[in-house]
Amino acid sequence: MIDFPQTTVVHRRIPKEAFYQHVSLAQTIKEAFVSDVDRIYIENSLTKERLNLGNDSKVKEILFLSLFVKTQEFDQRIVEAIARQNPHKLIFLLVYGDERQLALYHGKIYRTEWMPSEKMQLELNGNSLDEIWDSLIEQVALSEEASVPQQLASIDDRLARQDKLQKLEKLIQKTEAATWKEPQPKKKFELHQKLQAYKKEREEILNG
Repeated sequence: MIDFPQTTVVHRRIPKEAFYQHVSLAQTIKEAFVSDVDRIYIENSLTKERLNLGNDSKVKEILFLSLFVKTQEFDQRIVEAIARQNPHKLIFLLVYGDERQLALYHGKIYRTEWMPSEKMQLELNGNSLDEIWDSLIEQVALSEEASVPQQLASIDDRLARQDKLQKLEKLIQKTEAATWKEPQPKKKFELHQKLQAYKKEREEILNG
């Protein structure tokens, strides 16, 4: 459930043309706005004043936007384009029928899985907008595996750790498949050695 304080509610529709007519975007992204996006709303504006926060922050405003999309396979560069041209921090609720997905841009696009609307959850945790933004990144971008072990690490450190684990997992799967298919014993042994090295590195990250 997403239930932000009433003081933050905006619910103002923004013409999607406003996001691409006056900025330099690739033609393919402009076409994706037309083909993939139905409508866009600013749902909530999170500021120190609206949330009655006592602590100052580098982050001055977080906008919560809903994007009603025409397909679950929408071009995610749309989200990146909106986020990169906006001076505020943005978090997106993607809406497709009864399915929902959260997304944000923090160096790159992070997205949750699609899920039924009743299972969607997002909470405002923290005593400042900086802390709230970190918490939102954690809820959207960090998997349970990445969020549990290193509670004292920064968000960026934990995201880097997660990205490394994901890359290693892909290498492990690719190398395992290649090892099974390789008919030559020498090459098969070399692939097996690489596989063990990748698995060892993964374990060191997980246990570090």
